Amino acid sequence: MIRRYWNITLEEMLGAGVHFGHSTKKWNPKMAPYISAKRKGIHITNLTRTARFLSEACDLVFDAASRGKQFLIVGTKAKAADSVTSAAIRARCHCVNKKWLGGMLTNWSTTETRLHKFRHLRMEQKTGRLNRLPKRDAAMLKRQLSRLQTYLGGIKYMTGLPDVVIIVDQHEEYTALRECITLGIPTICLIDTNCDPDLADISIPANDDAISSIRLILNKLVFAISEGRSSYIRNP
Repeated sequence: MIRRYWNITLEEMLGAGVHFGHSTKKWNPKMAPYISAKRKGIHITNLTRTARFLSEACDLVFDAASRGKQFLIVGTKAKAADSVTSAAIRARCHCVNKKWLGGMLTNWSTTETRLHKFRHLRMEQKTGRLNRLPKRDAAMLKRQLSRLQTYLGGIKYMTGLPDVVIIVDQHEEYTALRECITLGIPTICLIDTNCDPDLADISIPANDDAISSIRLILNKLVFAISEGRSSYIRNP
């Protein structure tokens, strides 16, 4: 894999608060190599390490995108949800930003059935057929559609397992991460000082609570994906 320059600066990361970790009382000792100091009861992440692993992650997604691979971005907590949706739209990726349904990947046949149902109901609504049903039946199907939109709306065009999964907050999305590990799907994970850096293929040490930090990390990855897609379009 060719290493590229992704314009990742310490000043930009400091400005976004990427360096702020969790309380020193809530930390994973495995994160020691990624911590540079303690300040007012919290750990400070070593941003040189962050820049290194973020750059590696950008190289990975660029390479994958340049070969036409598909991405899934996962981040369901309130502080991450909007950034995840925005990133997925800009990079033309799939996303899960509300709730991870257990077995979403490991039980793909069930997910596929739900997606078929979702697409069918969307078509029924678009064509006005739902409104021609008895009120009680229409209301029930509209509730189903609303629920499917909430949980599967970000993957409605996904036709198979993703090639790379990007995860915001290892603790919050542990089930999703375990499913990827089980299936051998490469993962990039944003990890704070209370996480295990050995679980994902590439772990990016960074503040997973600040919206600005999450957005910065995702923006770098989205840019790399977009550049890779452009390369794929030019050289299919």
